[in-house]
Amino acid sequence: MSEHLDRVKGYLLDLGLTVVSENEADELVVVDDEDSGIKQLVIDCEPPIVVLEQLIAPVPTDPGQLFVRLLQMNNTLVHGAFVLDETAERIFYRDTLQLANLDLNELEGSVRALSLALAEYGDELLSLLKR
Repeated sequence: MSEHLDRVKGYLLDLGLTVVSENEADELVVVDDEDSGIKQLVIDCEPPIVVLEQLIAPVPTDPGQLFVRLLQMNNTLVHGAFVLDETAERIFYRDTLQLANLDLNELEGSVRALSLALAEYGDELLSLLKR
């Protein structure tokens, strides 16, 4: 196992997250914490950064004000942002951190920011996505 992946995985276990899969060759791990709304959070070590990414939902056929509202939500997030994939068909939460000086507190802040965003905006996102 790579040094980066080993350290990140150790932090994730310290945070009580459930590792559902990992790929040592690609230096990535997938975790869940369903009590916090975290499901299939991909954590990918891509030196010099680590990328955290969770699928939120597919973009509805008629997005209406969804994109405007996502940008407004991003303004209040502590870490990370809601983003679109390259095809603009799926919404993700995404955050990037530096691997060189990554510590438990920094990784925890990013993971908890996702939980907070889902708790704060989950109902609104669901209503915006029902189009």
